[in-house]
Amino acid sequence: MNEIPFTTADLFAVSPVIALTVTGFVVVALGLWGSRLSKYVILAVTLSGIAGAAFATLQLWNSNATAFSGMVVCDNYALTFNLIFFSGAILSVLLAYNAYEESYLLYPEFSSVTLFATVGMSLMASSTNLLIIFLGLETLSISLYVLAGIKRTESRSLEAAFKYFLLGAFASAFLLYGIALLYGASGSLELKQVAAVVTSSGAGNVLLLFGGVLIFIGLGFKASLFPFHMWAPDVYQGAPTPISAFMSTGSKAAGFAAMLRVLFILSPSSGAVADLTMVFSLLAVLTMFFGNITAIRQKNVKRMLAYSSIAHAGYILVGLVAWNETGASSIMFYLMSYTFMNVGAFGVVSYLGSNAGEFQAISDLKGLGYRRPFAAFVMSVFMFSLAGLPPTAGFVGKFYLFSAAVKSGHIPLVVLGVINSMISLYYYLGVVVAMYMRESEEPHDYAKKTPVVALSLALSMIAVLAVGIFPSYFMTTFQSLVSSIL
Repeated sequence: MNEIPFTTADLFAVSPVIALTVTGFVVVALGLWGSRLSKYVILAVTLSGIAGAAFATLQLWNSNATAFSGMVVCDNYALTFNLIFFSGAILSVLLAYNAYEESYLLYPEFSSVTLFATVGMSLMASSTNLLIIFLGLETLSISLYVLAGIKRTESRSLEAAFKYFLLGAFASAFLLYGIALLYGASGSLELKQVAAVVTSSGAGNVLLLFGGVLIFIGLGFKASLFPFHMWAPDVYQGAPTPISAFMSTGSKAAGFAAMLRVLFILSPSSGAVADLTMVFSLLAVLTMFFGNITAIRQKNVKRMLAYSSIAHAGYILVGLVAWNETGASSIMFYLMSYTFMNVGAFGVVSYLGSNAGEFQAISDLKGLGYRRPFAAFVMSVFMFSLAGLPPTAGFVGKFYLFSAAVKSGHIPLVVLGVINSMISLYYYLGVVVAMYMRESEEPHDYAKKTPVVALSLALSMIAVLAVGIFPSYFMTTFQSLVSSIL
């Protein structure tokens, strides 16, 4: 068996991953001091590690570095997703420093596992080898299983972890079997060599066809696409809120990042995306309608956001159906925007939590605009953005996605997408109505103001508004990234 040599250049190419991994182990070591070590020291070390990984990412910009015989590619596409992952991780870690999570959370364990999950996301976005994509997926998945059940004394959290583990293992088996079929058909795990075999054999190779379908199922589970969404509502509701925020954004972005990476390499030579346009269109419609219609019936904020997350995966699929430069870049733009607005929405639930528990019911938000004006205002901004109202990032993101589909001639799909956006207005604005136009039926003992969580909410809100008001810089950047790959 041939060994794969590695050099200092290889280590430099994966320096963001190394920074996160080393920081994770340092945090574990610091946790051995137990109660003698302040949780804010853990926070400082964690944020420093993510900042170091972000600095290493910027150092690699425009280098197009490769590592380990081309198995990992640090092009600007992967580096951009790294920054999205890091943003979601930072905001989610800050959310954990609230009154409710402080009553039970073991911060060294939480921070280290979050860092390891981010390592898995980064590997999924940067790999051109199917085996490395699988290893990244498993690193992410195992970390999220642990995080979902980190509140060991609560049955709902343990149930969420167990459900996620069972369905996640099932999805991983689909992905691994799909990889095995592609390897059997092409004799290689490298995506470029698989693409060459696809080009030469055409659509008649059954192994390639079924292998590709199984890989899409495995990645679709992470992106919570219909009908691979079954885990999302129960897991998002049962997991601690900061972890639900991290899971709903990072996991989805990583799934789509890996999916786009595969399609970027396969499509130019084989027309893989064009051949599956009808399938992707159907999945987009079903995902949007199922997520939005089911979200209307929810009385729990976290479950509502879970079904909303499914609907947003459908919106992203619209950009995949378009599959032009605008479509691919708009997917990246939307994933970035979605990270800020969804982390922020979960963050308000985290911000209001007290030692007695969290206020997850929509009825718990009644009168919030008068009792906690800051929380109500930022929640309104996030609801407007998720609904796609100007001048927020959500509006611009949907505009780019639908514009790309119109340019490709998929006007009926765009009409259905707009209809779904109108449906979503009902339950998003319902939250705003509850906060400002309903009186609380009973007083709620909300937690004292938590500055760290407030910082996360403020940063998320500023990002949502800044991206919505000044979108051209980001979109131009994403288009240049996509044009260099397609």
